[in-house]
Amino acid sequence: MNNSLVTQNKPETAILVGVEIHQQDSLLSLDDSLLELALLAETAGVSIVGEITQKLESLNPRTYIGSGKVEELRILAEELNANIVIFDDELSPRHQRELEEIIGKSIKIIDRTALILDIFAQHANTREGILQVQLAQYEYRLPRLTRAWTHLARQTGGGGGRTGAGAGVGLRGPGETQLEVDRREIRSRVSKLHEELEKVRSHRARYRSQRKKSETPVVALVGYTNAGKSTLLNQLTNADVYVADQLFATLDPTTRKIKLPNGQQALLSDTVGFIQKLPTTLIAAFRATLEEIAEADLLLHIIDVTHPNSFAQAKSVLETLNEIGAGDIPIITVLNKIDLFKDNDQNSEIRYKYPNTYLVSALQNLGIDNLLKAIAEELYNPSIPISVFLPYSEGHLISIFNEVGVVEQLSHQESGVKIIGFVPRRLVRRFQSHSIEN
Repeated sequence: MNNSLVTQNKPETAILVGVEIHQQDSLLSLDDSLLELALLAETAGVSIVGEITQKLESLNPRTYIGSGKVEELRILAEELNANIVIFDDELSPRHQRELEEIIGKSIKIIDRTALILDIFAQHANTREGILQVQLAQYEYRLPRLTRAWTHLARQTGGGGGRTGAGAGVGLRGPGETQLEVDRREIRSRVSKLHEELEKVRSHRARYRSQRKKSETPVVALVGYTNAGKSTLLNQLTNADVYVADQLFATLDPTTRKIKLPNGQQALLSDTVGFIQKLPTTLIAAFRATLEEIAEADLLLHIIDVTHPNSFAQAKSVLETLNEIGAGDIPIITVLNKIDLFKDNDQNSEIRYKYPNTYLVSALQNLGIDNLLKAIAEELYNPSIPISVFLPYSEGHLISIFNEVGVVEQLSHQESGVKIIGFVPRRLVRRFQSHSIEN
């Protein structure tokens, strides 16, 4: 399966298409969203030669954009010799099929989801990453197979899938038969990929369980793509994770030990960057990886403070965290790239909007010491008051409270122990199901 949009002999040249729907909320303006789409295309190796936008009351159920705009798009693609059209939102299979019929089969019609999947396919290096991308690709392509196989039938002289002895007598031709075969094959592959990824998920769950027994806290780096997470990981841990000034440069998760100023240790985990309109197929396929975030003790939310849409990007990240069940994990907000930042007013505004904020330059090693102190404080300082009743069967939690927390009152009862005291913020979730009123 060739995942790349770019062939060795013929680079892709693309026209971008963006639509603004009346009274529909969007994190980014139409222009900013298309600018981000252009960066995604460049990351995939596609050159942008043109752009079309339209404001609509509602989407055209047949062609997504209005019929007049479709004709304008067809003419522009011909004039600019573009061989690909990229829509900024996910197209339905019908939209894709109808647009190809009108604009011409020689021009690829793809959407933001397909483009992101292509980038992920190029950047996945580990077996886990490759499995996750393949699953997302197959699940995205499955409902779109009719278009793909009709196209193939014409290429092979199938006449739309009605050839040979069966033509004209109501029997299924080779193109249609091949479509059913292909659907079964993809469903089989999807099932096998789910099985493989479930093994990965189980392995990660066992690893996390062992990690919890050792009581080594886990800090997960989260942020919008290209915010500088991998650079910060390298700076904090002296690692050599690949870094590049492009979207989704790092896809596969990386975990390294980090030494804290109080002499303690933690595990620092870098994960895939987020982006607005992150495809649901990717979120589902990357469940095993994203669970690393949901199970973390502390999140470092990295924001590129120099980006003009830093607020919108931060909001997108927080929405995704809520979506994957990580919205209640303690967060330290890290404003990165301060060596390039000039707008002090916006700096103050961001710090006001996001409390518990630290300014750093991961590249220039600025503010790193203060950030390390803040991490140690969040992970180990027993500052959150809590009252719990712990059954004797939860002996490990009783031990954790005694070892890491501050016990002010303790009373043994017939079935367990009542403890009043303080625990580090990262441990509050572990005790919540046992909390009681004083």
